[in-house]
Amino acid sequence: MATTRSRTAGEATASPAAGAQPRVVLSARGLRREFGGFVAVNNVDLDVHHAQVHALIGPNGAGKTTVFNLLTKFLQPTSGSIRLLDQDITRTDPAKVARMGLVRSFQISAVFPHLSVLENVRVALQRPGGLATQFWLPLRSLNRLNDRAMALIESVGLQDACNSPAADLSYGRKRVLEIATTLALEPKVLLLDEPMAGMGHEDVHIVSDLIREVARSRAVLMVEHNLKVVADLCHQVTVLQRGEILTSGDYSSVSQDPRVREAYMGTDDE
Repeated sequence: MATTRSRTAGEATASPAAGAQPRVVLSARGLRREFGGFVAVNNVDLDVHHAQVHALIGPNGAGKTTVFNLLTKFLQPTSGSIRLLDQDITRTDPAKVARMGLVRSFQISAVFPHLSVLENVRVALQRPGGLATQFWLPLRSLNRLNDRAMALIESVGLQDACNSPAADLSYGRKRVLEIATTLALEPKVLLLDEPMAGMGHEDVHIVSDLIREVARSRAVLMVEHNLKVVADLCHQVTVLQRGEILTSGDYSSVSQDPRVREAYMGTDDE
């Protein structure tokens, strides 16, 4: 994995390209989701830009995961609209949305523990490689994916473990492998649900550097509770409270908003 210099919060919130704001690749307008009489998400507007990391934060129960599920079509909105790469995906099924380039991870690591790192990535490459539905082919047919798989493994810094079972990796490196398998799907927008959850300091540093590198060529939207990570990585931050947007902007402005400090960050510096 390429080594990148850790940035300060001010550097992280600067646009990656000088001048014009990068293009919007994922947007939501008036997003609302009701469960019976309960409104979980209400009137959410969101713009995610190419080559930026955008954080969705808020206290437990704020609606962050519901927004993720709406954007990736695991849930249908009660009202509102969603656009991906200038196409309306409001009523599109999740599999098609993934093929269009919107790919997500989950809070729980989703790798095959008894397969090697290389085998995990080869499995992920089967769909873009056209092999996912060709189940009658012999296993050696997957060898054609080895070069691409190794390139992905090297890009995330796991080449030393390519033949090791995924179960032998540390928790943080399992999350790195999971990101590698999502990159195998060639996402244009990557949604990460609490990628730093349960990690020690060293693993947080590794995954942060990887996310920063990934975002050089695609948009990243992440739910994250570690505010130091948010400050260091994210260009834009949207704060949810009770299913509605409390405020949005760069970390510096959002963190100074007294409503945010009261609702989520508290009065002490994190």
